[in-house]
Amino acid sequence: MEQTGVSTTILAAVGSGGIVGFMLGLLGGGGSILATPLLLYVVGVSQPHIAIGTGALAVSANAFANFASHAIKGHVWWRCAAVFSAVGVLGALAGSSLGKAIDGGHLIFVFGILMVVVGALMLKPQKAVAAGCRPVDLKMCLDTAAVALAAGAASGFFGIGGGFLIVPGLMLTTGMPMINAIGTSLLSVAAFGLATALNYASSGLVDWWLAAEFIGGGITGGLLGMLLATRLSGYKNILNRLFAVLIFAVAAYIFYRSWGTLMDS
Repeated sequence: MEQTGVSTTILAAVGSGGIVGFMLGLLGGGGSILATPLLLYVVGVSQPHIAIGTGALAVSANAFANFASHAIKGHVWWRCAAVFSAVGVLGALAGSSLGKAIDGGHLIFVFGILMVVVGALMLKPQKAVAAGCRPVDLKMCLDTAAVALAAGAASGFFGIGGGFLIVPGLMLTTGMPMINAIGTSLLSVAAFGLATALNYASSGLVDWWLAAEFIGGGITGGLLGMLLATRLSGYKNILNRLFAVLIFAVAAYIFYRSWGTLMDS
Protein backbone atom coordinates (compact mmCIF):
# COMPACT_ATOMS: atom_id res chain seq x y z
CA MET A 1 0.00 0.00 0.00
CA GLU A 2 2.83 2.39 0.86
CA GLN A 3 4.53 1.68 -2.49
CA THR A 4 1.26 2.44 -4.29
CA GLY A 5 1.00 5.78 -2.48
CA VAL A 6 4.54 6.73 -3.50
CA SER A 7 3.88 5.76 -7.12
CA THR A 8 0.70 7.83 -7.16
CA THR A 9 2.58 10.87 -5.82
CA ILE A 10 5.28 10.50 -8.50
CA LEU A 11 2.67 10.22 -11.24
CA ALA A 12 0.85 13.28 -9.88
CA ALA A 13 4.10 15.27 -9.79
CA VAL A 14 5.22 14.25 -13.29
CA GLY A 15 1.72 14.75 -14.69
CA SER A 16 1.35 18.18 -13.06
CA GLY A 17 4.75 19.23 -14.37
CA GLY A 18 3.68 18.01 -17.80
CA ILE A 19 0.57 20.21 -17.68
CA VAL A 20 2.62 23.30 -16.79
CA GLY A 21 5.24 22.56 -19.46
CA PHE A 22 2.57 21.83 -22.07
CA MET A 23 0.82 25.13 -21.42
CA LEU A 24 4.11 27.03 -21.56
CA GLY A 25 5.06 25.36 -24.83
CA LEU A 26 1.60 25.85 -26.35
CA LEU A 27 0.94 29.43 -25.27
CA GLY A 28 4.44 30.80 -24.64
CA GLY A 29 3.59 32.06 -21.16
CA GLY A 30 1.18 31.96 -18.26
CA GLY A 31 1.45 28.22 -17.66
CA SER A 32 3.77 28.55 -14.68
CA ILE A 33 0.95 30.22 -12.72
CA LEU A 34 -0.52 26.71 -12.34
CA ALA A 35 2.59 25.23 -10.67
CA THR A 36 1.74 26.17 -7.08
CA PRO A 37 -1.97 25.17 -7.21
CA LEU A 38 -1.09 21.83 -8.83
CA LEU A 39 1.55 21.11 -6.19
CA LEU A 40 -0.89 21.96 -3.42
CA TYR A 41 -4.13 20.39 -4.62
CA VAL A 42 -3.06 17.60 -7.00
CA VAL A 43 0.36 16.46 -5.78
CA GLY A 44 -0.70 17.00 -2.17
CA VAL A 45 2.03 19.28 -0.79
CA SER A 46 0.70 20.31 2.61
CA GLN A 47 2.66 23.54 3.16
CA PRO A 48 2.08 26.50 0.79
CA HIS A 49 5.63 27.77 1.23
CA ILE A 50 7.11 24.43 0.15
CA ALA A 51 4.80 24.42 -2.89
CA ILE A 52 5.96 27.93 -3.82
CA GLY A 53 9.66 27.18 -3.31
CA THR A 54 9.49 23.90 -5.20
CA GLY A 55 7.41 25.44 -7.98
CA ALA A 56 9.89 28.30 -8.36
CA LEU A 57 12.72 25.82 -8.94
CA ALA A 58 10.68 23.95 -11.56
CA VAL A 59 9.75 27.19 -13.31
CA SER A 60 13.41 28.21 -13.38
CA ALA A 61 14.50 24.93 -14.98
CA ASN A 62 11.80 25.09 -17.66
CA ALA A 63 12.66 28.72 -18.41
CA PHE A 64 16.35 27.89 -18.88
CA ALA A 65 15.40 25.14 -21.37
CA ASN A 66 13.15 27.47 -23.37
CA PHE A 67 15.75 30.26 -23.18
CA ALA A 68 18.33 28.04 -24.88
CA SER A 69 15.91 27.42 -27.75
CA HIS A 70 15.26 31.15 -28.26
CA ALA A 71 18.98 31.97 -27.97
CA ILE A 72 19.81 29.50 -30.75
CA LYS A 73 17.20 31.21 -32.95
CA GLY A 74 18.76 34.64 -32.27
CA HIS A 75 15.79 36.06 -30.38
CA VAL A 76 17.77 37.23 -27.33
CA TRP A 77 19.08 40.75 -26.74
CA TRP A 78 21.95 39.68 -24.53
CA ARG A 79 22.89 42.96 -22.82
CA CYS A 80 19.27 43.72 -21.96
CA ALA A 81 18.78 40.15 -20.73
CA ALA A 82 21.85 40.30 -18.49
CA VAL A 83 21.10 43.73 -17.00
CA PHE A 84 17.39 43.06 -16.48
CA SER A 85 18.14 39.73 -14.81
CA ALA A 86 20.90 41.09 -12.55
CA VAL A 87 18.78 43.98 -11.27
CA GLY A 88 15.59 41.91 -11.02
CA VAL A 89 17.28 39.20 -8.93
CA LEU A 90 17.60 41.77 -6.14
CA GLY A 91 13.85 42.28 -6.29
CA ALA A 92 13.27 38.51 -6.37
CA LEU A 93 15.36 38.00 -3.23
CA ALA A 94 13.47 40.77 -1.43
CA GLY A 95 10.09 39.54 -2.64
CA SER A 96 10.75 35.92 -1.70
CA SER A 97 11.99 36.95 1.75
CA LEU A 98 8.74 38.84 2.28
CA GLY A 99 6.72 35.87 0.97
CA LYS A 100 8.39 33.49 3.44
CA ALA A 101 7.45 35.80 6.32
CA ILE A 102 3.73 35.80 5.45
CA ASP A 103 1.34 33.14 6.70
CA GLY A 104 0.90 30.44 4.06
CA GLY A 105 -2.89 30.62 4.00
CA HIS A 106 -2.89 34.38 3.50
CA LEU A 107 -0.21 34.10 0.83
CA ILE A 108 -2.22 31.56 -1.18
CA PHE A 109 -5.32 33.78 -0.97
CA VAL A 110 -3.33 36.69 -2.45
CA PHE A 111 -1.97 34.24 -5.03
CA GLY A 112 -5.59 33.59 -6.08
CA ILE A 113 -6.05 37.32 -6.65
CA LEU A 114 -2.93 37.30 -8.84
CA MET A 115 -4.43 34.44 -10.89
CA VAL A 116 -7.52 36.54 -11.58
CA VAL A 117 -5.27 39.36 -12.84
CA VAL A 118 -3.28 36.99 -15.06
CA GLY A 119 -6.50 35.46 -16.43
CA ALA A 120 -7.82 38.93 -17.28
CA LEU A 121 -4.57 39.79 -19.08
CA MET A 122 -4.77 36.58 -21.13
CA LEU A 123 -8.25 37.54 -22.33
CA LYS A 124 -6.71 40.50 -24.18
CA PRO A 125 -5.56 39.74 -27.74
CA GLN A 126 -1.76 39.76 -27.99
CA LYS A 127 -0.27 42.17 -30.47
CA ALA A 128 3.26 41.79 -31.79
CA VAL A 129 3.76 45.54 -32.10
CA ALA A 130 6.61 47.56 -30.61
CA ALA A 131 6.99 51.33 -30.45
CA GLY A 132 10.52 51.29 -31.93
CA CYS A 133 13.84 50.98 -30.16
CA ARG A 134 14.47 53.68 -27.58
CA PRO A 135 17.85 55.43 -27.28
CA VAL A 136 20.13 53.98 -24.62
CA ASP A 137 20.26 56.91 -22.20
CA LEU A 138 19.94 57.47 -18.46
CA LYS A 139 16.12 57.56 -18.55
CA MET A 140 15.92 54.27 -20.39
CA CYS A 141 18.33 52.63 -17.96
CA LEU A 142 16.42 53.93 -14.93
CA ASP A 143 13.07 52.86 -16.39
CA THR A 144 14.42 49.38 -17.16
CA ALA A 145 15.90 49.03 -13.67
CA ALA A 146 12.61 50.06 -12.04
CA VAL A 147 10.60 47.56 -14.10
CA ALA A 148 13.17 44.82 -13.41
CA LEU A 149 13.00 45.40 -9.65
CA ALA A 150 9.18 45.38 -9.65
CA ALA A 151 8.94 42.27 -11.83
CA GLY A 152 11.58 40.48 -9.78
CA ALA A 153 9.83 41.34 -6.52
CA ALA A 154 6.49 40.01 -7.79
CA SER A 155 8.15 36.88 -9.13
CA GLY A 156 9.91 36.22 -5.83
CA PHE A 157 6.88 36.98 -3.68
CA PHE A 158 4.58 34.56 -5.52
CA GLY A 159 7.18 32.05 -6.75
CA ILE A 160 6.11 32.47 -10.38
CA GLY A 161 7.94 33.07 -13.64
CA GLY A 162 6.57 36.57 -14.08
CA GLY A 163 6.82 36.54 -17.88
CA PHE A 164 3.44 38.28 -18.13
CA LEU A 165 5.12 41.28 -16.43
CA ILE A 166 8.61 40.99 -17.91
CA VAL A 167 7.65 40.79 -21.60
CA PRO A 168 5.56 44.00 -21.72
CA GLY A 169 8.08 45.66 -19.39
CA LEU A 170 10.94 44.98 -21.80
CA MET A 171 8.88 46.19 -24.77
CA LEU A 172 7.88 49.36 -22.94
CA THR A 173 11.34 50.32 -21.68
CA THR A 174 13.49 49.28 -24.67
CA GLY A 175 11.09 49.15 -27.62
CA MET A 176 12.23 45.67 -28.65
CA PRO A 177 9.88 43.52 -30.77
CA MET A 178 7.71 40.98 -28.94
CA ILE A 179 9.58 37.91 -30.19
CA ASN A 180 12.82 39.37 -28.79
CA ALA A 181 11.07 40.37 -25.56
CA ILE A 182 9.82 36.78 -25.13
CA GLY A 183 13.27 35.27 -25.73
CA THR A 184 15.07 37.87 -23.63
CA SER A 185 12.57 37.57 -20.77
CA LEU A 186 13.26 33.88 -20.29
CA LEU A 187 16.70 34.53 -18.79
CA SER A 188 15.05 36.78 -16.21
CA VAL A 189 12.30 34.22 -15.55
CA ALA A 190 14.97 31.58 -14.97
CA ALA A 191 17.12 33.84 -12.80
CA PHE A 192 14.21 35.09 -10.68
CA GLY A 193 12.92 31.55 -10.17
CA LEU A 194 16.35 30.28 -9.18
CA ALA A 195 16.91 33.16 -6.74
CA THR A 196 13.49 32.52 -5.18
CA ALA A 197 14.09 28.77 -4.95
CA LEU A 198 17.51 29.21 -3.32
CA ASN A 199 16.05 31.69 -0.84
CA TYR A 200 13.30 29.22 0.07
CA ALA A 201 15.81 26.35 0.15
CA SER A 202 17.87 28.24 2.73
CA SER A 203 14.86 27.82 5.03
CA GLY A 204 14.29 24.18 4.08
CA LEU A 205 11.24 25.03 1.95
CA VAL A 206 12.14 23.18 -1.27
CA ASP A 207 11.38 19.51 -1.94
CA TRP A 208 14.25 18.66 -4.30
CA TRP A 209 13.03 15.21 -5.39
CA LEU A 210 9.56 16.52 -6.04
CA ALA A 211 11.03 19.40 -8.05
CA ALA A 212 13.03 16.93 -10.16
CA GLU A 213 9.87 14.91 -10.92
CA PHE A 214 7.94 18.08 -11.74
CA ILE A 215 10.75 19.31 -14.02
CA GLY A 216 10.94 15.97 -15.83
CA GLY A 217 7.24 16.12 -16.64
CA GLY A 218 7.57 19.78 -17.62
CA ILE A 219 10.28 19.10 -20.21
CA THR A 220 8.20 16.40 -21.88
CA GLY A 221 5.03 18.48 -21.76
CA GLY A 222 6.87 21.50 -23.12
CA LEU A 223 8.07 19.59 -26.18
CA LEU A 224 4.56 18.37 -26.90
CA GLY A 225 3.15 21.86 -26.39
CA MET A 226 5.67 23.43 -28.80
CA LEU A 227 4.88 20.82 -31.46
CA LEU A 228 1.15 21.49 -31.15
CA ALA A 229 1.67 25.28 -31.06
CA THR A 230 2.81 25.31 -34.69
CA ARG A 231 -0.40 23.57 -35.76
CA LEU A 232 -2.67 25.81 -33.69
CA SER A 233 -0.86 29.12 -34.18
CA GLY A 234 -3.91 30.62 -35.90
CA TYR A 235 -6.05 29.89 -32.84
CA LYS A 236 -3.78 31.44 -30.22
CA ASN A 237 -6.29 34.06 -29.02
CA ILE A 238 -8.94 31.36 -28.62
CA LEU A 239 -6.48 29.18 -26.68
CA ASN A 240 -5.57 32.12 -24.44
CA ARG A 241 -9.24 32.71 -23.66
CA LEU A 242 -9.80 29.05 -22.83
CA PHE A 243 -6.73 29.05 -20.61
CA ALA A 244 -7.97 32.23 -18.92
CA VAL A 245 -11.22 30.43 -18.05
CA LEU A 246 -9.15 27.61 -16.54
CA ILE A 247 -7.16 30.12 -14.49
CA PHE A 248 -10.37 31.73 -13.20
CA ALA A 249 -11.69 28.31 -12.20
CA VAL A 250 -8.48 27.47 -10.33
CA ALA A 251 -8.53 30.89 -8.65
CA ALA A 252 -12.10 30.26 -7.49
CA TYR A 253 -11.01 26.92 -6.03
CA ILE A 254 -8.09 28.62 -4.24
CA PHE A 255 -10.47 31.16 -2.71
CA TYR A 256 -12.77 28.33 -1.60
CA ARG A 257 -9.96 26.32 0.00
CA SER A 258 -8.22 29.27 1.64
CA TRP A 259 -11.33 31.05 2.93
CA GLY A 260 -11.65 28.75 5.93
CA THR A 261 -8.02 29.36 6.83
CA LEU A 262 -8.53 33.11 6.69
CA MET A 263 -11.63 32.88 8.89
CA ASP A 264 -9.79 30.78 11.49
CA SER A 265 -6.84 33.18 11.72
